[in-house]
Amino acid sequence: MVGPDGAPGAPMAQRGHSGAAWAGAGRAPIPPGLHLVATPIGNAGDITLRALDTLARADVLAAEDTRTLRRLMEIHGVALNGRPLIAYNDHNGPRRRPQLLEHLAAGRSVAYCSDAGTPLVSDPGWKLASEAVAAGADITAAPGASAVLAALCVSGLPSDRFLFAGFLPQKAGARRTVLAELAQVPATLVFYEAPRRAAETLRAMAEILGPDRPAAFCRELTKRFEQVRRGSVAELAEALGAEPAAKGEAVLVIGPPDADAGLGDAETVDEQLRAALARGSVKDAARDVAALTGRKRADLYARALELRGEERS
Repeated sequence: MVGPDGAPGAPMAQRGHSGAAWAGAGRAPIPPGLHLVATPIGNAGDITLRALDTLARADVLAAEDTRTLRRLMEIHGVALNGRPLIAYNDHNGPRRRPQLLEHLAAGRSVAYCSDAGTPLVSDPGWKLASEAVAAGADITAAPGASAVLAALCVSGLPSDRFLFAGFLPQKAGARRTVLAELAQVPATLVFYEAPRRAAETLRAMAEILGPDRPAAFCRELTKRFEQVRRGSVAELAEALGAEPAAKGEAVLVIGPPDADAGLGDAETVDEQLRAALARGSVKDAARDVAALTGRKRADLYARALELRGEERS
């Protein structure tokens, strides 16, 4: 997600630590192994004391974006002191993982930070962690900021059960397939999305998940221009579609399906099938309405064929 630059807490953090080394510097190195360090998603003040201590004492530092990590360390007075700072991301991962695994095999401590937030959440770090586990290295998490949890907190939607679904596919067909699979999950759904695509994504959600599902559009979380908008999926789709595309980072939070809706009566199901048939094929209609209602796809397919035949007679 987003980096610490421009966050409202950054100036305060700079005044508090700039020019003085972090207290952990100079102490004995931390235990060997891979240390996954959460960093702020926007406000630089959201760094934890444990994260700063880990960054100050690790033998080797690795980051999805080394410039972002350098900036964060400067804000909080954590000196690099000649230690290796290795860029590790989706593009160079196959080349850099062996290097980092060599450090682990040599008994060194490696601290890894994603661009922002908790490592391994929509982040290339999971492959590094997986191979480190396979190699027998110890892994430690220094927890902290997470856009998923921050959005869930401010959305006002049920948080007792939720599913993080990451980024949806950009292609319409693949996106519809994924949404249909998630439609009846009895939990709040959390997605990452680029603000410029949010309206289009919400329109697809209105079709597949249902227009009345409660939702929240959360943008630039913890930053100066944080924005949280709440309403039904259809209302948010209409509102965002009528405005210029916003910039920054966004999280979409969608409330769970209405447990009282049941399977729907026959008349309602026919209406849903007719609407789906207007958009696509009999197969697609059966799939989409099955996701919405929980009815058997085979039964819906047969009924959709009957309705298509009535339309043509």
